[in-house]
Amino acid sequence: MDVYYKDPPQLIPANHLKFHHPYFTPKEVESLSEKQRGKFSVTQEEKARQQACGFIEAVGVGIGFPRKTIATAQNLYHRFHLFFSRKDFGLHDVCLAAIFVSSKMHDTLKKPRDILMVAYTTRFPDLAAKARAMGGEIDMDPATVENDRQRLLAVERLMLESICFNFTSRLPFPYVIKTSRAFGASKKLSKLAYRLAIDSFRTLVNLSYPPHVVALGCLYLAALLQSFERGTSPERPGQHTSHQIAATLSKTGEWEKQFKAHIEDIEDIAHAIIDLLISYSQNPAANTSPHTPSSPHPHLSRGAGGHGHGTPVPVYVPYKADQLIRLKIVMRETEHPPRPRESVAPEPPSLDTNSPLFYRSEKTVRYMFTPEALTDDP
Repeated sequence: MDVYYKDPPQLIPANHLKFHHPYFTPKEVESLSEKQRGKFSVTQEEKARQQACGFIEAVGVGIGFPRKTIATAQNLYHRFHLFFSRKDFGLHDVCLAAIFVSSKMHDTLKKPRDILMVAYTTRFPDLAAKARAMGGEIDMDPATVENDRQRLLAVERLMLESICFNFTSRLPFPYVIKTSRAFGASKKLSKLAYRLAIDSFRTLVNLSYPPHVVALGCLYLAALLQSFERGTSPERPGQHTSHQIAATLSKTGEWEKQFKAHIEDIEDIAHAIIDLLISYSQNPAANTSPHTPSSPHPHLSRGAGGHGHGTPVPVYVPYKADQLIRLKIVMRETEHPPRPRESVAPEPPSLDTNSPLFYRSEKTVRYMFTPEALTDDP
């Protein structure tokens, strides 16, 4: 018999409420990461994170996804492991589920099997090369493909629950262009800031800061990179030099009110990204997709027989490690004290993965698109 509710849908009582948290404070990110890290060391966790981002990059480019889909998938991967242990889920399963969910969020949808086929060409290039030589698709056992597809869909459900089915995604890329214009940045500086915004998704900063703040942090670091230990270049009409932009963003001023940002936050973002650049400059071999025994080279094209539309974008490191370290030291000497941030959640955000609410339908769960402090009483 159909159940009829006199109340409107938003007033139907629920057994459990889950609130979406668009951003977390850095302390929350650190605490949640530590809880899900398990026996992994911090170094091992970071290595797994970079392998996952490289794999998502390779598969996303191979299938022809735009940058917004790839970046969101990387961010979904980071968010997933704030709530779910790394030891309980395979790296590839979570990455492919993140790509699938991201493709839905940005209306660039591909079937799970299509994503899996491109993933196989990335993981098993020898088989992929043989398939291209024969002019066909990579030959995989149908039972293996179906098993991987089921695991992808299982992780997808958990990932959707971790974002409370909120498909809203705001990215820093358009803000990089707008803020660059507002500060009178040159085209070269704007391109560098945009590239740093791409690299920012290999870090956790997009979990803690809104996109316009991340864009400012990328512009600030780009200005520092172009001006550090370099002479001033002649100023063009209507443009400001990297030295001028770096000097402006390194001090408190009207720009904070204009762009609704804090200098402490953009410094934190700049530090996170320069740490990534230092890591890759010291270990260039890590600037790839995951090094499985048959991992492809990141700069090889997929070829005419594949799905590719280019090559994966590696982390952009045109600077030597010692130069980046010197810049890091200077940034530390001039940085402002961290800004205290309070969470909008009344208690630390978490998901009880042992709860019967997961994969069960006996209870009603209402997913709220905003944090509890910003939601009217249901």
